[in-house]
Amino acid sequence: MQLYDPKAVSSQKNHRRAPPLASLEGKTIGLLCNTKLNADVLLLKTATLFQAKYGGDILPMVWKRNPSAPAPTELLTNLCHEADYLITAAGD
Repeated sequence: MQLYDPKAVSSQKNHRRAPPLASLEGKTIGLLCNTKLNADVLLLKTATLFQAKYGGDILPMVWKRNPSAPAPTELLTNLCHEADYLITAAGD
């Protein structure tokens, strides 16, 4: 049996979350679909509810090709310049 220390230091970069938005009012919503069944339906319904409550625009949905892998850096970089916040979903 091999045990792993969950507090072990990683050689990967230390990533930080973006600071929280002060408000969602009028913000542009980005949608990232993982290509699983019904994820697109869930995303559109969720975005529509946010838009009804807070206003703003919904960008066209973008898709990851592999639901098990992280989204490509280029895709996320492009989205961060267009969207104020991002909604992602895992269907099934």
